[in-house]
Amino acid sequence: MEKHYQFAYDYFDSIDDLTPEENALIQRARQRAHHAYVPYSNFGVAAVGLLENGMIVESTNQENASYPVGICAERVLLSTISSVHPDIRLLKMAISYYNPGGKDQAPIAPCGMCRQALQEQQLRFGQPVLLLLSGQEGSVIRVKDSMDLLPFHFSATDLRG
Repeated sequence: MEKHYQFAYDYFDSIDDLTPEENALIQRARQRAHHAYVPYSNFGVAAVGLLENGMIVESTNQENASYPVGICAERVLLSTISSVHPDIRLLKMAISYYNPGGKDQAPIAPCGMCRQALQEQQLRFGQPVLLLLSGQEGSVIRVKDSMDLLPFHFSATDLRG
């Protein structure tokens, strides 16, 4: 039996077409990406989250000479929220990047590990996390439910059998 999976997302030519709140989140992510610790790849990524209490949390990717030790901006953000604000739900996450050695105008999406971490956060609180994906300028993609990016996710129910 063949099955199909598809999801809808919003595409915007400019951050000017977003809500003021979403526009501000993207602008903060674009600025924060310049402050990532990326001495090896020079590819800075930032994630900025809006919590349900109105607080904004910012993060960047962190590299290490021992490459597997590095951590993506999205997981830095999720870990910070879980550690510092464990009972406050993440509503929205804006992700942007800075690539001084190439183009950085196309929207960027979370890697597989970050998609898995996002679905865990979402399952924990039982409500979708909205994602705003962008580069340093240009178009923005809005994904209303981060679970849409990882349809065959692994969860605690898989561990229980």
